[in-house]
Amino acid sequence: MATLKDVLIKIGAVKKTKQITKAMGMVATSKLRGAQQNLDGFRPYAGKFAEVLGSLAEKAGEGASPLLVPREEVKKINIVLCTSDRGLCGGFNVNLITAANNFVKERSEQEVDISFTNFGKKGRDWCRKNKMQIDSEQLGIVGAKFGFNVASTAGQKLVDGFLYETYDEVYVVYSEFVSMARQIATVKQLLPIPPIETAEEEEVDTDKPYQAEHICEPSPKELLGDLLPRHVYVQLYSALLETSTSEHAARMAAMDNATTACDDMVDSLTLAYNKARQAAITAELMDIVGGAEALKG
Repeated sequence: MATLKDVLIKIGAVKKTKQITKAMGMVATSKLRGAQQNLDGFRPYAGKFAEVLGSLAEKAGEGASPLLVPREEVKKINIVLCTSDRGLCGGFNVNLITAANNFVKERSEQEVDISFTNFGKKGRDWCRKNKMQIDSEQLGIVGAKFGFNVASTAGQKLVDGFLYETYDEVYVVYSEFVSMARQIATVKQLLPIPPIETAEEEEVDTDKPYQAEHICEPSPKELLGDLLPRHVYVQLYSALLETSTSEHAARMAAMDNATTACDDMVDSLTLAYNKARQAAITAELMDIVGGAEALKG
């Protein structure tokens, strides 16, 4: 049985750990608030941008841009893997890496070359450990403050790689933020740009007012030449915002669970300390009573 001093040392260590986890949880909560505001502010823009672009692409036809045309034979795929730079966020990174690994196994059966564009240290380390080809890496982005230029710079490289046939397809693996308690690891195709749903393809709502048709000047084809690459940037930026918000939510939940676990451990150790102290007192009383009985005899 552990001595009283050992139990007291463990209780002190657990209490210090609780202070750390509680502080990290408060920091994650503060960062989550800002990240969620950025995400909520960008989602309407991304949705409306995709709606207008889908309408233009429908009028111009599939041959309006090479970014819309699927390759007849897919031999080279690039995966944009978005993970965090730090741990202590539960199964957040594990879920993303598992989704990427399952996608790689599925496509490996088709004999294609797969390369990675990494956002985050955890994904980069996994690629290195499994000897995956890494085309580029961006560290210190996810979980921090970043601008649209990060997505536009990385997206331009992906668009150029697709146009010059370095890649036949490009996918992004990110964490979709649903709620504080739910984040979904998602695999989404970036290039070639999949068909974009428009408002006309959805169910007709008689209560909605009449929506005027877009008049394009210059032509839809010329507009698509500028807007389609930007659509890739918007999708990539949205994925980074979703992943960043999900990371803070996952870390906040993990630190809350760790703080609760520390409280449970303190209670358990306190009970063990009281039992050990009571056992020590009982042993001392037995010695006193035994000594008294020996003197009487």
